[in-house]
Amino acid sequence: MKNLSPLQEERLKYQPKLPASLAGGISNLVAKEGSATESVANQAEIKELFQNTYGKPTITFASSNESNTIEARNVGVILSGGQAPGGHNVIAGLYDAIKQSNPNSKLYGFLGGPSGIIDGKYVEFTDEFINDYRNTGGFDIIGSGRTKLETEEQFQKSLAVCQKLGITAVVIIGGDDSNTNAALLAEWFVKNNTGIQVIGCPKTIDGDLKNEQIEISFGFDTATKTYAELIGNIERDANSAKKYWHFIKIMGRSASHVALEAALQSQPNITLISEEVETKSMSLASVIDYMVDIIVRRADMGKNFGIAVIPEGLIEFIPEMKSMIANLNDIMAELENDSVFVNASTIREKFEIVENRLSADNAKVYNSLPALIKTQLLADRDPHGNVQVSKIETEKLLIEMISTRLDELKSEGKYIGKFNAQAHFFGYEGRCAFPSNFDADYCYSLGYNAFALISFGLTGYLSSVRNLTEPASKWIAGGVPLTMMMNMERRHGEMKPVIKKALVELDGPVFKKLEANREDWAMNDRYLFAGAIQYFGPSSVCDITTVTLQLEQASKLLNV
Repeated sequence: MKNLSPLQEERLKYQPKLPASLAGGISNLVAKEGSATESVANQAEIKELFQNTYGKPTITFASSNESNTIEARNVGVILSGGQAPGGHNVIAGLYDAIKQSNPNSKLYGFLGGPSGIIDGKYVEFTDEFINDYRNTGGFDIIGSGRTKLETEEQFQKSLAVCQKLGITAVVIIGGDDSNTNAALLAEWFVKNNTGIQVIGCPKTIDGDLKNEQIEISFGFDTATKTYAELIGNIERDANSAKKYWHFIKIMGRSASHVALEAALQSQPNITLISEEVETKSMSLASVIDYMVDIIVRRADMGKNFGIAVIPEGLIEFIPEMKSMIANLNDIMAELENDSVFVNASTIREKFEIVENRLSADNAKVYNSLPALIKTQLLADRDPHGNVQVSKIETEKLLIEMISTRLDELKSEGKYIGKFNAQAHFFGYEGRCAFPSNFDADYCYSLGYNAFALISFGLTGYLSSVRNLTEPASKWIAGGVPLTMMMNMERRHGEMKPVIKKALVELDGPVFKKLEANREDWAMNDRYLFAGAIQYFGPSSVCDITTVTLQLEQASKLLNV
């Protein structure tokens, strides 16, 4: 018998809500096609690589009075990439749709991510098994992984496993890279006449997998609320102790959506946005000057405390750092099998080897960094060959440089305060949190909708549920072709097709909200205390979604 908390027991009982079009069941749906689509960029290259799945129309589902017979199907599901709250509900929604459509259908979960379908490691879901995971956080139901699906051998092995289990459709739950895998697998399955469909589901707490059809990726709502609660707790402490500056790095490597949303919910004194830093070509020194100016002015008011929110990927958006890191990524790819580098006896020797290979300007930037940061830049790369930004302690780099600058100002008589700093990194704290009511409903709908796409014979599509600021009954279910979201990017030194990340739009309503309040929040401590996620009570408290989504939808209505 499992040891469950009272909240766990109550959450297991929660019944997620569905869009009205899906609530009547898969057998009572009609699919309406939109116009043909094309990729967001590099159309000729993407079309050439995806000759069998490119250019398909968007799909919107509507309920029908006519009922269709759904044949028994065996479906496989994969959790891919980092965890995000609500993943279990995607699988629960998929399972319920499959079983409600035909009780003889089966759902298999591949264990440990994409490697499960390659190695044939799986579990068959049952009512008893899946009921233990409804409305819970984490990916522990079948585990996840970051294996890429991109080679002929991997595709052949995946096909053999699917044929062994009689699987005719695979659902991949993941972010932009994972759904790039889904697009590649879908294309290969069609090209080789396997009869196996592939559908993706948009997961990433980073919030960078979105467009007109994908208004928000699942997990973003829960994670940002979790981080906002933690920031609020620290704000309350800072306002009580009045002696520390807290530098809080927030998860989100390639986009600042999480930091921006958490800031809008908590209103800290300083919020850095990576996309703004890049657009304004701010150097590391200018970022430091911006933060120091606020710290000094607050000290003049007798406030030697504050909160600074920093996006995880900031360091890669500072132009001179971005150039250096890109140069470094290429060099590290070359040095993977270099015996002199691999066998270097000291980190100093590794520094010298790298510095000698970097361009002159990039070597100068690299050499100016503290040894701790230089070491972290040389750490093992991620699966895409890039620096593991989460392991670079940007918050500590900023603290060190700000401290040095404040000492200089104090010696010049231009700073009268005291600077004591605390560093924090919020990442894992939000990835497996109990999903909010919004994410519980949204994820369940995404999974249920994924089987709707399968039942209509579609492949190479991403499950789409939109109109999300309305009650769930008014949500619009459908699908968007994965190739529509793709472009070409450099990975491991080569140009490859990938789903384009959606970055913070500096002319959009969400950033404009932050920009309009920055000075006020910097000096006047307008801290907000979001508190813990609420599951029971008025819908205005429990079901409200992110500030980001509310502002974006309000802006669309104004522009209609």
